Amino acid sequence: MRAMEVQDYARKLLAQRGAGAIAEAARKAAELEQDGSAEEAANWRRIVDAMKLMRGPRQS
Repeated sequence: MRAMEVQDYARKLLAQRGAGAIAEAARKAAELEQDGSAEEAANWRRIVDAMKLMRGPRQS
């Protein structure tokens, strides 16, 4: 997944699901990793990181 796609998907996911989107995406990454889909899990982890940056500092 290209960086532009990661940013776009992260923005849309945050807009739709709010702060819970980060936890949801992290769970998805963990599930994919357990299933042996390392590349897809890495994409979801990049989405998680992008959402954390968009959320801004001092928010948990």
